[in-house]
Amino acid sequence: MVSENRTIALSSDHVGVEMRRLVAAWLVEHGWEVRDVGPQTTERTDYPTYGEAAARLVQSGACRFGIIICGTGVGISLAANKVRSIRCVVCSEPYSAQLARRHNDANMLAFGARVIGPDLALMIVQTFLEAKFEGGRHQKRIDMVSDIEARERAH
Repeated sequence: MVSENRTIALSSDHVGVEMRRLVAAWLVEHGWEVRDVGPQTTERTDYPTYGEAAARLVQSGACRFGIIICGTGVGISLAANKVRSIRCVVCSEPYSAQLARRHNDANMLAFGARVIGPDLALMIVQTFLEAKFEGGRHQKRIDMVSDIEARERAH
């Protein structure tokens, strides 16, 4: 039996550093290996750099999932979603995180350190990681999204 990849890419911009550290500790406590791609300080930085870095680890298969954090989760998710095969969702509550995994096979999660508190962030992370992709009718839609991505690359 092949073991499941339990490695998560984790990054943020300067706004999300403290929440990222909290999430990293929770992940390790729950048996996940964390690939933290920074930044290590709260000195102002640019979210696209860190969103892409985490997305590249997910794209390569080195990490099963990615979790990325900025002020709102929006900017860093936009950067991650520019990487082929990444399906990053911004979630501010657990229900969307669950359905993003179950229906959309999301492989990255983003949220905002200025939008949600630490307890809610951990609930969202746990819900995202526990949910499983349902496949079936949802796979057709994932394939349709991948087709859009392929056509876009062709232009």
